[in-house]
Amino acid sequence: MVAIPALIKSAAEELPPIENSSFGAKFDRFGRNARVVLIGDASHGTSEFYRARAAITKRLIEKYGFNIVAVEADWPDARVVDKYVRQGVVDKDGDPLNAFNRFPKWMWRNQEVKDFIQWLQQHNLHLPAEERAGFYGLDLYSLKSSIRAVLSFLDRADPEAAKAARQRYGCLTPWLEDPDRYGLAALKRGQAPCEDSVVRALVDLLSKRLEYARLDSEGFIDAEMNARLVRDAEEYYRAMYHGSDFSWNLRDTHMFETLERLLELKSGAKAVVWAHNSHVGDAQHTGMGMHRNEINIGQMCRERYCDDVAIICCGTHTGTVAAAHEWDGQMEVMKVQPSLSNSYERIMYRTGLASFLLDLREGQHDEVREALMEARIERFIGVIYRPLTERWSHYSEAVLPKQMDAYVWFRETHAVAAFETQQPHYPIATDETYPFGL
Repeated sequence: MVAIPALIKSAAEELPPIENSSFGAKFDRFGRNARVVLIGDASHGTSEFYRARAAITKRLIEKYGFNIVAVEADWPDARVVDKYVRQGVVDKDGDPLNAFNRFPKWMWRNQEVKDFIQWLQQHNLHLPAEERAGFYGLDLYSLKSSIRAVLSFLDRADPEAAKAARQRYGCLTPWLEDPDRYGLAALKRGQAPCEDSVVRALVDLLSKRLEYARLDSEGFIDAEMNARLVRDAEEYYRAMYHGSDFSWNLRDTHMFETLERLLELKSGAKAVVWAHNSHVGDAQHTGMGMHRNEINIGQMCRERYCDDVAIICCGTHTGTVAAAHEWDGQMEVMKVQPSLSNSYERIMYRTGLASFLLDLREGQHDEVREALMEARIERFIGVIYRPLTERWSHYSEAVLPKQMDAYVWFRETHAVAAFETQQPHYPIATDETYPFGL
């Protein structure tokens, strides 16, 4: 019987350097007929993952007309970048990445992201407005800034409606600086004090959608997405105190629904999603779905878009990573421990290859797929890395060939080139992302 690493080696396609134009071309098979391509990283602080994701995305935009880059970031922050890449608009400081000013800043404020953003802006420069690719945030942590964005639009478009919305959102004022306290207050009271208010604010906005869209179509879409975010964030912060699976599911459902709305809004829309492996790899075939009743974007995309979806995930054996030891802690460049002996990563390491693409779709390498069908542990490093509790903190069970369509392997990886290590204080309950910090 052939050993599994040897089987993988026979099927693996060795990758050229990421900066080589032929790197992105290796992934044509996944973008050619897809409407959504999800590209996951095994950590939020690894240069090779970011650069590989950018190279694949550039190819999908240039060759296959993908026009949405949807990322695991907050909508208002990504909106600043979007205005830059599609309209050339920059804030007074001239750097759109300065919008990402909460923990973990290094996740987006790094050279790898900056290089991609500059490329996207240049790519769009000479295209008609309707053909330009946009950059959008899927996450829901921006309660305060999203409220501000809705009110700013209404102040311009409908001052009377702005007064009503300001009154409705005023319910959340005591908790805007520390929104997880809102969830605690709701738990103690046994009720959701602001649920009706934020739902009503969204309903009021949507009831005048035609009027607002005629006045300022782009501004209305931004206000709508922010109002939806406020509604979902209110529920999310309450859910944090009712179990991690409940809050996780609300968060990923919000991210999926935001993606779905973007695909509805943009003519001929095709999206690339950037998020952690834990969000894009189909949760049904990981410990998340098998043991914890959790769902994620990858699963929902497969259920909604079926064969029009491709899931690509990245992995590594060792190297360095940009991460913090605790939530809200300072970023450090840490050594990534060698992968555990019974993990998928160790199997990949034993091929002896420095980097490769492994196509896991049915009908491609069925002998390899069959050999990898036994559930094994897979490593997940988010913004938190705890090497001393490596097995407990960063590994979870998975069935790799069902979790994803392709695996991108780098034997040794390096930390992203972050712009700063000092992190701003951001009071969010650590339990939401514990233990991975995803």
